[in-house]
Amino acid sequence: METDLSKTPEKRQVILLTILLLLWEADSEAIRYSMPEETESGYLVANLAKDLGLRVGELATRGAQIHSKGNKELLQLHAETGNLLLKEKPDREVLCGVTDPCVLHFQLILENPVQFFQTDLQITDINDHAPEFSHREMLLKIPESAQPGTVFPLKAAQDSDIGSNAVQNYTVNSNLHFHMVTQSRADGRKYPELVLDRALDREEEPELTLTLTAVDGGSPPRSGSTTVRIEVVDINDNVPQFVQSLYEVQVPENSPLHALIVTVSARDLDVGPYGNVAYSLFQGDAASQPFVIDEVTGEIRLSDELDFEVNRGLSGKCTVSVRVLDVNDNAPELTIRKLTIPVPENSPETVVAVFSVSDSDSGDNGRMVCSIPNDLPFLFKPTFKNYYTLVTEGPLDRESRAEYNITITVTDMGTPRLTTQHTITVQVSDVNDNAPAFTQTSYTLFVQENNSPTLHIGTISATDSDSGSNAHITYSLLPTQDPQLALSSLISINTENGQLFALRALDYEDLQTFEFHVGATDQGSPALSSQALVRVLVLDANDNAPFVLYPLQNASAPCTELLPRAAEPGYLVTKVVAVDRDSGQNAWLSFQLLKATEPGLFSVWAHNGEVRTSRLLSERDAPKHRLLLLVKDNGDPPRSASVTLHVLLVDGFSQPYLPLPEVARDPAQDEDLLTLYLVIALASVSSLFLLSVLLFVGVRLCRRARAASLGNFSLPEGHFPGHLIDVSGTGTLSESYQYEVCLKGGTGTNEFKFSYNSLLEE
Repeated sequence: METDLSKTPEKRQVILLTILLLLWEADSEAIRYSMPEETESGYLVANLAKDLGLRVGELATRGAQIHSKGNKELLQLHAETGNLLLKEKPDREVLCGVTDPCVLHFQLILENPVQFFQTDLQITDINDHAPEFSHREMLLKIPESAQPGTVFPLKAAQDSDIGSNAVQNYTVNSNLHFHMVTQSRADGRKYPELVLDRALDREEEPELTLTLTAVDGGSPPRSGSTTVRIEVVDINDNVPQFVQSLYEVQVPENSPLHALIVTVSARDLDVGPYGNVAYSLFQGDAASQPFVIDEVTGEIRLSDELDFEVNRGLSGKCTVSVRVLDVNDNAPELTIRKLTIPVPENSPETVVAVFSVSDSDSGDNGRMVCSIPNDLPFLFKPTFKNYYTLVTEGPLDRESRAEYNITITVTDMGTPRLTTQHTITVQVSDVNDNAPAFTQTSYTLFVQENNSPTLHIGTISATDSDSGSNAHITYSLLPTQDPQLALSSLISINTENGQLFALRALDYEDLQTFEFHVGATDQGSPALSSQALVRVLVLDANDNAPFVLYPLQNASAPCTELLPRAAEPGYLVTKVVAVDRDSGQNAWLSFQLLKATEPGLFSVWAHNGEVRTSRLLSERDAPKHRLLLLVKDNGDPPRSASVTLHVLLVDGFSQPYLPLPEVARDPAQDEDLLTLYLVIALASVSSLFLLSVLLFVGVRLCRRARAASLGNFSLPEGHFPGHLIDVSGTGTLSESYQYEVCLKGGTGTNEFKFSYNSLLEE
């Protein structure tokens, strides 16, 4: 397997080169341990924390994990104590086969920060297997003409142990014709050869039986035996000769069963039965098991599957050497060792996954290329030997993308190329990095006055881009800066959904508008919040009738307007003044004359309440008029108020003015008023009498004095003529007035009569 690291425009690739592996292996210092096979489980291999120089408990806090190729659960790490224990009894022959030495590689992976440590455990062999022969009996045919010193190779015994515990020597029982020689192959394995010491005579002894024993080098040694039966055949003068001294072939490891490997050919110069050649294979160990030879044709065929990783090369004592060629029949292997999911957002260079890659093939077939899509914010980083970490290229934003599907592709460089893919789903966990955001910076709510209590007047809403509790929003009313606004008695808010309620009925005439702030707070840690302005506008309802300011309607005496009979049409008699506490169209007032003593004499302007004459007055018009006016607003439904006007027609302001008898009075009040009026009248009469006497005496004295000074000139006596009285066209009186007061008692209504005389100054 070979590794390297590179990046193409389309994909980020990690090319695994052998040289880089060797450099890593040379630079890394693996912690090596050794133990014999068949050691009982629970055995304390070592204390990793101590050997790595780590504090007690640091392995646990950093999430230490032990990984090995093939996921062999042979070792168990106790993270709290740092002890590395044997989880199950190891069998070297199962774990490593014939490989010597048997070294198992383990990787210790730590987090925060990510670190890798290589741990090698060597399993040493014990002599727990005895040599075994594949057959209980071997048949060997030897011609009687064989010369002493002739060597006859025999099938070797099998021993699963290695080294000194494997077969070290072969022996044969004592006999007169043969002795045993133990030979060694290039790989150190032993095989037996039978050497002829004395010529055979078929007539004397046509068959011999020997016992072949294989002994290993263990302590104590173990052995295995088989029987060698020798048949002495008639003389044959010529020995078969192969056409070639060496047959060398190359066989793909994926060759089908019974495939023809090679055909060997031998010739015998003898004739008859002695010229017939029979072929056989003498390599009887495990390496020869995949082949079989046809005794007649010499065809060597494949009898079992080949595996380059097991059967690298085979050679025979006779003449055939078989070499297995590697084909790209192993796809790359990708093993996820550690996966960190979910990955918190806003964290730079977070380790997402730890994985290893391998390929059992060799050469280009074992060279691999790892890649992930280029549009993802992740990178490969080589760590230790064939281990890699998948890290984030920068901080991730969950609000932009909450999940990534990462497909790791491993492709070898063989022909055809084999590919392995593994997809991991990386979820980005949320961090409370977004404050709630209101849908509006300010809200304007409209509430009709006179609302029912606990009326839902509106809803505020905020959103949070985070998730989970970081996005759970609660709403609240923030303290107001206006000390006169009792917000808690006016408004309440539902903390879960932001609904606002008016706690009591609102009155537009008392409170037209008010403002307050609301807050939205999430449940993150630390909690984030925001606020928005809420403006409440109270809408006016037509709940107030017009109010008449003039003339006053609650006075004890009615208001009477004087109208001279000489008034022109359009003469302004009076103006009704009214107001409405409502607003808008609810306060738009209109005036209407509902009833009049003399229809057609008076008219009311609808928009300003001015009461004017519609025509000239005549002698037939009644001297007293009662007008009923309606003041109405423009609400829905409209509200109104009525006002009563009393108009008295006068020829001049000296004409007596009589209050209208229509005004109803309370009898008790009339009696009190009568007593008061009598007292006032008596006091007034007495005062006026004295004043009149004084004025009379004074006038007389003045006249005598003026007569003395002016001679015969004198002023006329009596009242001024009525034609001197004048009224302006606008209905206003002249600037100087002369009043004449008359008192008349004894009427049923206790009325006072007043007359006015005015003298127009010229």
